[in-house]
Amino acid sequence: MPRGDIPILFTTRIIRLFAYGFLSVILVFYLIEVGLDERSVGLLFTFTLAGDAGISLWLTTSADRIGRRRMLLLGALLMVLAGAAFLLTRNPLLLTAAAIIGVISPSGNEIGPFLSIEQAALTQLIPDRRRTQTFAWYNLSGSFATATGALAGGWLAKILQSNGWSALASYRTILTGYALAGGLLILLFFILSPAVEAARDLKPVRRTLGLHQSRGVVARLSALFALDAFAGGLVIQSLMAYWFRVRFGVDEGVLGSIFFGANILAGISALLAVRMAAKFGLINTMVYTHIPSSIFLMLVPLMPSLPLAIAVLLARFSISQMDVPTRQSYTMAVVAPDERSAASGVTSIARSVGAALSPSLSGLLISIPGLFSVPFYLCGGLKIVYDLVLYRNFKALKPPEEKA
Repeated sequence: MPRGDIPILFTTRIIRLFAYGFLSVILVFYLIEVGLDERSVGLLFTFTLAGDAGISLWLTTSADRIGRRRMLLLGALLMVLAGAAFLLTRNPLLLTAAAIIGVISPSGNEIGPFLSIEQAALTQLIPDRRRTQTFAWYNLSGSFATATGALAGGWLAKILQSNGWSALASYRTILTGYALAGGLLILLFFILSPAVEAARDLKPVRRTLGLHQSRGVVARLSALFALDAFAGGLVIQSLMAYWFRVRFGVDEGVLGSIFFGANILAGISALLAVRMAAKFGLINTMVYTHIPSSIFLMLVPLMPSLPLAIAVLLARFSISQMDVPTRQSYTMAVVAPDERSAASGVTSIARSVGAALSPSLSGLLISIPGLFSVPFYLCGGLKIVYDLVLYRNFKALKPPEEKA
């Protein structure tokens, strides 16, 4: 097994998440600057996530058969094309078309086929006992990259505007950086070794979306993950940045700093999940940490001042990602090895579909006086429902390391 593949996969994760965070703080501002209103922005984000769901479904469910490296390269190319299209046009219809076809992250979080395929490759390269720990570090590196990207994007826009640049010109510079990051990913995916590819199954089996024996488990997980993502899509990072801007008059630089701190804490929380999972199990760790996180989120709009709102938000992020490496590790553990890319892809697509449905609703709500903060309450409440149903349905299905 070439050891160089693991550092490459971590590096591509860092570059990609930096680019997502870099763009997320200013994306809503850019779209409003080119002439869209809040409802149109929410609708555009819905199309963005819906397009990502469809394209990523094909890429991830075909990756084990056609080649993981090929699909990663295609995803990186779509990221470049989407960034270039957003950069070159102000036409709402063309922006929507680019959002559907390309890879743009409005939330600052992972999007596209990359996560599913990279996790399948990592699971193949490491033993079971190190899977959750590796995923925790993988998520930690991504959170740090998102945080640094948000900080860099917010302050770069502020510094450029302070030096006489128009807001639109400063935002276009950030979009250029996003497209260049996609080009760098293409170069790195080219040098992955064949060790990341799925083993060829000599026995033909009947598959549905790349799945065979794990279809039932993946279907149930996908439905629950879709609910969780729908809830999370109500308060994506770009819309949250806009909420802070309208509610407290926060500028881009301060917003970048807020989300820098938030994502750093989120990354650390993912790492802390490893010890909890070893002691309490993957499902218990997911549920026990996710419910308090949702409660903190619902408290944010109730805070009367900016410092208190930031404090509660940071408290939320300090435990918000403990369910992420555990969820990813659990999904990889309870399916067959030759279904991992497909299982991760299908569950990720379910999350993308769920998330795609909610930004347009959120955009509508924040445009109506009196309903500006409702997305926070809906998000937190639905996430708690998700946790309770997940615990009831999967507490008895153990991964291999917990059976031992």
